[in-house]
Amino acid sequence: MSSPQQPAARTDRPAPSDEYVLTLSCPDKQGIVHAVSSFLFMTGCNIEDSQQFGDRDTGLFFMRVHFSAEVPVTVEKLRASFAAVGDSFRMDWQLHRAEDRMRVVLMVSKFGHCLNDLLFRWRTGALPVDIAAVVSNHTDFAELVASYGIPFHHIPVTKDTKAAAEAELLELVRAEDVELVVLARYMQVISDDLCKQLNGRIINIHHSFLPSFKGAKPYHQAHARGVKLIGATAHYVTAALDEGPIIEQEVERVGHEVTPEQLVAIGRDVECQALARAVKWHAEHRILLNGRRTVIFG
Repeated sequence: MSSPQQPAARTDRPAPSDEYVLTLSCPDKQGIVHAVSSFLFMTGCNIEDSQQFGDRDTGLFFMRVHFSAEVPVTVEKLRASFAAVGDSFRMDWQLHRAEDRMRVVLMVSKFGHCLNDLLFRWRTGALPVDIAAVVSNHTDFAELVASYGIPFHHIPVTKDTKAAAEAELLELVRAEDVELVVLARYMQVISDDLCKQLNGRIINIHHSFLPSFKGAKPYHQAHARGVKLIGATAHYVTAALDEGPIIEQEVERVGHEVTPEQLVAIGRDVECQALARAVKWHAEHRILLNGRRTVIFG
């Protein structure tokens, strides 16, 4: 007995280069979804996925639309056409090709677990970014980075050279057309000026639920307090130290018998998980800023 014939695969779907992601936020009012969907219909586009959220506290509306173009079009033409819709609703909006990979710089000091994790995820295709470079104020991980074929930049930082070091970093960001800087356990405080210049474009990983256990040996502080949950927080960097909008948090339950050294090991794992998710979501344009908070579309 022959098996039922399988339906033929669709061949009329657009190529990946014809898929786009639109994100927007604006004052909440009637007609926003209708205006966006009508625009896409009139320009020959098909909605693949759409998510939205109206925040009653702030009165803002947030939306992410993944759509495909059924007729030939460029991202520049779509942006120019959508501008009128954006203006009419006072939208803060962005439109990207879905296939474009965000260019990223990773920064690290002497703890390499998050760096190693991000490099491995990138190599295996689990992290949809292009790593333009790795920057460090030490040379400990130069060999590791070289094994991935990624440029390594040693930019030492002292009290007297901090301004020059940040200027060098900013020049690298501009020269490499970098869209996101990831502090993968980079143990230097970012200046207020650099925070402003890269606003919404720097992600940090913090050991613990903010703002608990700041400073040196956070896991030893946690052990001394008898914590029952080990956590890590990925957040955007702002001038307020470790108080930027939170993107992701990860936890692991621990018992009284766990040593400080074991807490450190557990903490490394949760830090890697939280940071990787935050970078991936940002690269896929799933995060919208909502004042001191974030809206994240899964």
